[in-house]
Amino acid sequence: MMNSLRTFMLLAALTALFMGVGFIIGGGKGMALAFLFAAGTNLFAYWNSDKMVLRMYRAQEVDENHASGAVRRYAQITQALASRAGLPAPKVYVIENDQPNAFATGRDPEHAAVAATTGLLRMLTEEEIAGVMAHELAHVKNRDTLTMTITATVAGAITMLANFALFFGGNRNNGGLIGALAIMILAPLAAALVQMAISRGREYEADRIGAEICGRPEWLASALAKIAKGAARIPNETAERHPATGQLMIINPLSGQRADNLFSTHPATQNRIDRLMEMAGGGARPAPDGPASFETRRQGPWG
Repeated sequence: MMNSLRTFMLLAALTALFMGVGFIIGGGKGMALAFLFAAGTNLFAYWNSDKMVLRMYRAQEVDENHASGAVRRYAQITQALASRAGLPAPKVYVIENDQPNAFATGRDPEHAAVAATTGLLRMLTEEEIAGVMAHELAHVKNRDTLTMTITATVAGAITMLANFALFFGGNRNNGGLIGALAIMILAPLAAALVQMAISRGREYEADRIGAEICGRPEWLASALAKIAKGAARIPNETAERHPATGQLMIINPLSGQRADNLFSTHPATQNRIDRLMEMAGGGARPAPDGPASFETRRQGPWG
């Protein structure tokens, strides 16, 4: 119920931004057209935004014939964790990208997908991959994926519409070129602030539930440390071209910021690690067993 209300409020705020940009461009008529455009964008995003994001990152679905043993193992780990969490098995994708990162998408658990980059699969141990996938499945379980993916789609559209405002110069009665410049700057900023309003708390909660799903908070903590370091030094060109999608990732793909600040869609990585390590040292927790056990031939993150 709360997630549905949050999604509704988010879409209402983004629609209002659309209408504000439309008003700058064309007055009352522009605002009405922007409302229709926003309604169409919201409807389209509900049904198709997950496919758009996966296509944008050229994600390839993993199947039984996939050549890489590491990729097959990643899919097996994800399926085992989904079963452990009581979720339908999501579609599993791999993205050819050197930056270590991952995200989940889909309008509900029955239509969910998770994606990881080849950089992440190369960099992390199986235990750390399990921590990351448990985090992404927590987003699925919390039904964050609908909010996350629609926000990325609509925020990107607002930025595009704001650029149109500069191109057309704006309605003279509504500020002209100065108004157009203002909306070009403020509209994307406002869209980003709407994203940020829900992003940080959502990431902390996904960390917590993800740690419970895999049973070992330190696996995710170790993964976050490695991913943050890799993301800071390895650019993600697709994310740079489509910055609104950055909030989908487990670690901000656009920068290696180390502290919370107004313009970060993710909490500070060290803060997340500290919370996870508090969980790890906080007493009894469920031990991985059966198909969700990842005590394999490789050492765990803490030996």
